[in-house]
Amino acid sequence: MTPSSLKAKRLTRKVAAASTNGDISEVTRSIRPEVTAMLWGRAAGRCEFWGCNTPLWKSAVTQEKVNRAQRAHIYAFSGKGPRGHKSISAAALNNFDNLMLVCHGCHRKVDQHADGGRYPASLLQQWKVAHERRIEIVTGIDATKKSTVVLYGANVGDHKSPLQFMDAAQALFPRLHPADDRAIQLGTINSSFTDKSPTFWALEAENLRTHFERRVRERAASGEVDHISIFAIAPQPLLILLGSLMIDITNAEVFQRHREPQTWSWPDRARAVKFTLEEPKSFTGKPALVLALSAAVTDDRITDVLGQDASIWRVTVPNPNTDLIKSRTHLSSFRSFIRPLLDRIKERHGQTTPLHLFPVAGVSIAVEMGRVRMPKAHMPWQIYDQVNALGGFVPAISLSSQD
Repeated sequence: MTPSSLKAKRLTRKVAAASTNGDISEVTRSIRPEVTAMLWGRAAGRCEFWGCNTPLWKSAVTQEKVNRAQRAHIYAFSGKGPRGHKSISAAALNNFDNLMLVCHGCHRKVDQHADGGRYPASLLQQWKVAHERRIEIVTGIDATKKSTVVLYGANVGDHKSPLQFMDAAQALFPRLHPADDRAIQLGTINSSFTDKSPTFWALEAENLRTHFERRVRERAASGEVDHISIFAIAPQPLLILLGSLMIDITNAEVFQRHREPQTWSWPDRARAVKFTLEEPKSFTGKPALVLALSAAVTDDRITDVLGQDASIWRVTVPNPNTDLIKSRTHLSSFRSFIRPLLDRIKERHGQTTPLHLFPVAGVSIAVEMGRVRMPKAHMPWQIYDQVNALGGFVPAISLSSQD
């Protein structure tokens, strides 16, 4: 018998003895290959320490392929080690459930105190389960459920648009996954123009049309892009324009950035939203459609622009607020509500009469407003934007029967 085989035989005897009499001090540190393989697979080769997630198959500096993984015990191998071993049998010390795949730094961190310190066994177990569950969800997504992330940002007042690809990508899970490791950008990077500038609307509208045609529509026509997910923060007339450009791209989803909590992900639950309509008393004046969903909009703000005889149609909710839209169902309800309303306004005022649109709503509502528009069937639209520096609503973008 060779020295190596003799040593292995002795270690096996020690494990068997420890399993019988509970003497953990004699248990071998050897971890079975199948346990290591399962650990790598369930952790997807990434550190399971909460918030680390670093890849363990390559150097963080040189990107060379190298195994940086360490197998950390939740309940310590040694009786005097971190978190001890009173709560586990000798035979289970090297089992999958008692091991985490971690990087060197995180291994040192969780093992620096004999009692575990800030990292008790219960916490490490939670992290392990959460990490492995996340990997299971992500890798379990159907390969056909990929979506191209489209980001559109334009300056809102003096504030620049805070859009990040990773924030958007995380919002897709678990229903979808990003088709690529980067987004299609439609906005103008580092634009110095704001809505106070006389040329802002024309420049932004032209840039949006051009970028959408080249970066989205042409790729969709070629089959390169099958499904798109829209993440946008911009003045609402531009968001409506964006939605109108998507008329022939039906396989798309619009996301909403929520304020509480600040995320693009749809909450698990949301109360139903009931949209209501207030009709004008007379239909002889210029037709105005007001979307009073983020805040109330008084009639004088409209008549200051269109005159005292304006025919004001108002879509609102019992309590307008900036965090109103909380689910895909809310957007579906809005589309179902607004489509017949547009036909109704057209019947009252005529198809060739311009409809003056005053949107005060969430970004997703604005995009969906553009998506429901049918150029040849609906009235021309004159879209307004609230610009405080200019004293109220100002004309921003026009959509003709050809747009």
